[in-house]
Amino acid sequence: MSAALDLAQNYPERTICAAAGVSRSTLRRRLYGTPEKTAKGQRPLPHRALSDAERAEVLALLHSDRFADCAPAVVVATLLDEAIYRCSVSTMYRLLRANDEVRERRRVARHPEYTKPELVATAPRQIFSWDITKLRGPSKGEWFSLLVMLDIFSRFVVGWMLVRRANADLAKHFIAQTLEREGIEPGQAIVHADRGTEMTAQPVCSLLDRLGVVRSHSRPHVSDDNPFSEAQFRTLKYHQTFPDRFGSFEHARGFLEVFFPWYNYDHRHSGIAMLTPATVHHGESGRVLSARYDVMQAAYLHKPERFVRGEPKQIVLPDAVWINPPVYDAPAV
Repeated sequence: MSAALDLAQNYPERTICAAAGVSRSTLRRRLYGTPEKTAKGQRPLPHRALSDAERAEVLALLHSDRFADCAPAVVVATLLDEAIYRCSVSTMYRLLRANDEVRERRRVARHPEYTKPELVATAPRQIFSWDITKLRGPSKGEWFSLLVMLDIFSRFVVGWMLVRRANADLAKHFIAQTLEREGIEPGQAIVHADRGTEMTAQPVCSLLDRLGVVRSHSRPHVSDDNPFSEAQFRTLKYHQTFPDRFGSFEHARGFLEVFFPWYNYDHRHSGIAMLTPATVHHGESGRVLSARYDVMQAAYLHKPERFVRGEPKQIVLPDAVWINPPVYDAPAV
């Protein structure tokens, strides 16, 4: 054993381990013996560990009103500025972990959990969606605000307003006029919008509550919760006659006075069986679709060989239009 100790003192452990074919831990165990263990699977308590009284003192410090919402690093730094040292940051974390108290200690704002809006319309004048978009003005930094409300079942634009700058009072006036023109009774409709400043302003909310109209809002930063208004704005801004910028406020108004009648009465929408929004909104969809079917039947009877998929079927409107249809889990097999 003494020869082995002399060898270990004269040569590096790595060299001895390589020559003997053993690991460092095995070499040390054979040279110096096995260290004592307090119990199976337990490490001996280090001599530098805090005593029970010191641990209790540190925990009491962390639980105090002064440091209850401070991270351990802040506690240590604050005490050091006062020429006090209790223990290290890692020791504080070990004490907190042993008491299952490792969490966010700072006082932070708790935002509510916003639920996903699930709205369904089975006929016109049940759910309206409205939003505001910006139109580029004649000079850099000049914008006009366009307020648009549409019926999500028919896609019919029931109201629009162009202003130089939107605010809550203008939005309130716009909504009141639009709902009155549509003849909405208390409890009849839902008005859905995102969480913009004008949409959540107190005058607008008070108006809708007074009219008996249910308010619905998108979740924050989720554009898919207001898909119909977003799609309508895309149709507007991708129209072939939409300019890069408007030369004046009057120019923008004149353009919109032509665009919205075209959109309501001439534009055929793929989501409503290629009908115009006005046809669906005014209850003419059944008559028009039946007339189309009669034309297809006559063509089929005249030359059936041209209908490779057989006799034509009558197209119908969707029974319901959803904002965020519910997702049902498939039953386990």
